[in-house]
Amino acid sequence: MTIPDYQTIMLPLLKLIGDEKEHHIREVVKELANEFDLTEEELEELLPSGRTPLFYNRVGWSRLHLKKAGLVEDPVRGHVKITADGMGALSKKPMRIDKNFLLQYPSYVKARDESRKRQKLKKAQPAEFEKETDSTPEEAIEASFAELQEKLSSEILETIIKCSPLFFERLVIDVLVKMGYGGSRREAGQAMGKSGDEGIDGIIKEDKLGLDVIYIQAKRWENTTVGRPEIQKFAGALLGQSAKKGIFITTSSFSEEAIDYVKGLDAKIILIDGQRLSDLMIEYNVGVNPVASYEIKKIDFDYFIED
Repeated sequence: MTIPDYQTIMLPLLKLIGDEKEHHIREVVKELANEFDLTEEELEELLPSGRTPLFYNRVGWSRLHLKKAGLVEDPVRGHVKITADGMGALSKKPMRIDKNFLLQYPSYVKARDESRKRQKLKKAQPAEFEKETDSTPEEAIEASFAELQEKLSSEILETIIKCSPLFFERLVIDVLVKMGYGGSRREAGQAMGKSGDEGIDGIIKEDKLGLDVIYIQAKRWENTTVGRPEIQKFAGALLGQSAKKGIFITTSSFSEEAIDYVKGLDAKIILIDGQRLSDLMIEYNVGVNPVASYEIKKIDFDYFIED
């Protein structure tokens, strides 16, 4: 079963705590996961930021909406308990509890109206009460962010293809240096294009002290899949230098045969395709500039602990 949206979780959550006892949120998440028959892989699925489990996030938002309607309460930190109104809601034996169902409760309508006023003052997008979506606010934000990143990635690759091979070499140097390889920018620049060995475009230091070296092959190709023969050629060049580490970078992609081939080699060869290259450029701010930054905060409960 796929991970249910936060509105679908509302009724099962309310039923789960219908014994009128306090339940720890971790216990609730575990029991709901069993009820929805979620797999370990689904439970480990994270939001795009890679920080919060997706199902845990949705249970949290389900609880928040129920709380705004007065159907549940938080007796102590990290716990949830059904209220009298919550028991009344269950007595109606609803087939589903969602935002439309919660509009019958004055406290929920009040929370919605207050949210509308805040959003209007800020001239912001509609709040979670207004959106016709099953996504939580975090999911919506991260989905939009991922979409912007994908668009930026495509623009980067389109621009790289139009650049000269020499510029591409400098770009590769900048990315690797930003990642901590190659020693100084000057040293890395001198290393690229100086090898002269067939199948090798350059040699850089693995670290600033030069304890080991990494051999590089860079291909600025468009609509050309890098196949196994190209990787074999590069692996052979490494063998000829008694080298154990190499990076093959391309603006295109690698064939499945090429990917499988490097897995069985004694030498460690990292394959970086166009998508990965653009992701690294974004991550290490190579060829891109920040436009805006939004900081999402959460309450620090430790601050409110009284001595």
